[in-house]
Amino acid sequence: MLKFVSFLIIIFVYNSLCIAMENKPYHHLPDGTFRNPEGSPQRDSSFNWSFKIFNKEKRKLNMDVPVDHIINKKEVLENLKKYKNDDFVAWIGHATFLIKLGNTTIITDPVFEKNMGPLIFGPKRYVDPAINLEEIPEINLFLLTHNHYDHLSTRTIRRFPYKKTKVLTPLKLGKYFIKNGFSDVNEMDWYDEIKVNDLKITFLPAVHWSKRSLWDTNKTLWGNFLIEYNDKKIFFACDTGYGNIYKELGKKYGPIDLTFINIGAYNFYPMSPQKDKSIYHSNPEEALNIGQDLKSKKVLGMHWGTVVLSLEPIMEPPIRFKDNAGKYGFTKDNTILFKIGQVSKLNKILD
Repeated sequence: MLKFVSFLIIIFVYNSLCIAMENKPYHHLPDGTFRNPEGSPQRDSSFNWSFKIFNKEKRKLNMDVPVDHIINKKEVLENLKKYKNDDFVAWIGHATFLIKLGNTTIITDPVFEKNMGPLIFGPKRYVDPAINLEEIPEINLFLLTHNHYDHLSTRTIRRFPYKKTKVLTPLKLGKYFIKNGFSDVNEMDWYDEIKVNDLKITFLPAVHWSKRSLWDTNKTLWGNFLIEYNDKKIFFACDTGYGNIYKELGKKYGPIDLTFINIGAYNFYPMSPQKDKSIYHSNPEEALNIGQDLKSKKVLGMHWGTVVLSLEPIMEPPIRFKDNAGKYGFTKDNTILFKIGQVSKLNKILD
């Protein structure tokens, strides 16, 4: 009798789990981890990561940074003050931007440390942030796309001067903010929407992954942010590779007025079997293709010119981005590149 009751309990629990999973979105897996949208590219099993090979190849890179890649900090601070009553975009470096829209000043994936990793470890910047963390203007909205060290810095979060700012984060990443004194933390799943002042923010799928240790692969979500403001749509990408999901997002949410998209960190050859190709980071041509799929009017290249995460020449991404614009329906004027520290009025960017 006891065996029969145990069997019934097992069947009941199994059926309950099956029903629960049938009601969950595709990107939620039974073990509580996440996966990319259906039909996304899969990692090549022949990719063989090696720190030894990476560091050997990295030493071959020319690390000379053009003088005009960086704007003097004094000028950056003056421009932030000059445009404080305007809508603007400012590039602090890598994926960190200040975006002011009406009464809301946004910061994206802020990392203000010398290295992209825990403590003193991880890739070191070859270009410092345009300004220091304590010099940023008051922030009303903190957007975090995913948990990789070059996007989520616990040291920046701990030292962040505006703990009352509203935080939007993918699922299971709110803990980093709550334990560091933030009072308004909102975890979001794909397609969740939230109103912030006169902005509408939608969290959307990306083709990427998450990991901060040996034990937490894909245990937290990743994604893109769509910001709607004054009849304009701004798409801020997570790190992402190319996938069919962008055609779907373009049909549902396009046209997009301005898309921020990663154009660097795509070459892992000879560890990867294919040069200039990564399923998790779009190369410049794939970035343009994503912009095209989203029906973007303008695309702004980011995630380059700050830190070596891969093996393409450090100044190659912007050249390929501009040179291939026409193949994807863009003019060179509509493929936008910022200097680190550049502050530009939004209406000038969108003209």
